[in-house]
Amino acid sequence: MDDIVKQALAKWPNVPHCYGWLGLDARGNWYLRDDRTQAAGPFPASKGSLLQHEKLIDFIQRNYESDERGQWFFQNGPQRVYVALEAAPWVWRVSEDLSVRSHTGQAVEPSACLIDEEGRLYLVTPLGLGLVHTQDMGLAAEAVEQGRWTPEPVRAADLPARFGHVMTPGP
Repeated sequence: MDDIVKQALAKWPNVPHCYGWLGLDARGNWYLRDDRTQAAGPFPASKGSLLQHEKLIDFIQRNYESDERGQWFFQNGPQRVYVALEAAPWVWRVSEDLSVRSHTGQAVEPSACLIDEEGRLYLVTPLGLGLVHTQDMGLAAEAVEQGRWTPEPVRAADLPARFGHVMTPGP
């Protein structure tokens, strides 16, 4: 967490939390969801505006965490902005050397590999559960073929309870 965020939390500890305004899609993209977007339906059916400002995205990703209930949020100064998830709290990018990084840029080492009923591939890491980015499925297939990862079948609906994350946070 950024020092400036920690200072803001200390200065204003009782700022209300924000729900429904931020979403993370299955490709690691962040979406801002205004009142009109929220009224149109839940994330990801109603996504909102794709964030494209690199410094804002970097700030969100440096201050992205989960609470004790498994709800993921972005600590925006003194305000906690909870994140609606399309697939999982993390989106993994696989490199040519088959190393793995999170959508926030953190290097991780997978400990398990899961495949759901729709063929989506998930990796379990010390950071938690994440979905392999669709553009990296060829590289992921190489890791499976080399025996680095052995996919275990799962139902996507069972993943939040199994890994302790909340798809749509609420108060």
